[in-house]
Amino acid sequence: MKDAAYLLRLYDEQLRTEAETPSAVSVARHGPLRLATFEGGRGFITYPPLHDATAEAIDRLVPEALEHYRADPAIVRVEWKTRGHDHAPGLHEALLRNGFVPDDPESIMIGDISALAADLPLPAGVTLRQVTSERDVRAMSAMSDEAFGDPASREMADALLHRLELGTGMELWVAEADGEMVGAGRLEPVEDSDFAGLWGGAVLKPWRGRGIYRALTAARARSAMAAGKTLVHSDSTEYSRPILERSGLVKVSTTTPYMWRR
Repeated sequence: MKDAAYLLRLYDEQLRTEAETPSAVSVARHGPLRLATFEGGRGFITYPPLHDATAEAIDRLVPEALEHYRADPAIVRVEWKTRGHDHAPGLHEALLRNGFVPDDPESIMIGDISALAADLPLPAGVTLRQVTSERDVRAMSAMSDEAFGDPASREMADALLHRLELGTGMELWVAEADGEMVGAGRLEPVEDSDFAGLWGGAVLKPWRGRGIYRALTAARARSAMAAGKTLVHSDSTEYSRPILERSGLVKVSTTTPYMWRR
């Protein structure tokens, strides 16, 4: 097993690059920051490690970056992605002063993708498949919103369809029981890296605890391995983190999204 420090270094080197924003409509640079704009009026701020950042510099960067989005009336919300292992003095306070609100922290999980690729049994009557049609993608998106306790979002479905049109290698997988979608997950191979990302893992509450999440994860892992990827990463909730740990992934840090809404 690779140790957490080694995996975290690979995360910083290979994933905190343009690889984070392959489907952005545009990406602007402001100092060390990447200011991405996505379909649906969504802004996203990310950056490589800020090794020499001072509190004074960060205090300037936050409002300057936000002004980039304030100037575009089409932008309705902005996510600033923070990492728990960064040296970023005063960032939390600067974000709060500028109207950002922290969401729940998640665990950054990394490990060998082969550890996830087992051929796992499914509950009777449950099947897995990859989806690409507009009808299936919208049904998958609505089911995922329900699983997370959110209202159905046409915006997210539109964004997924846009990603498929771009041909970035993203794959959408669902679990079905009697023709009804009960689980879903997204695979995102990262170009020019060893990594594939596992995102959006969701299972409807009545179907949890039956191995569906792990089976969806394994199917995506096998697909990523076939494409030559050797490592997997995921930002995981406290529901999915223990499942991935049992499969050999390691928590290397945390990430907390801070959200600004117009």
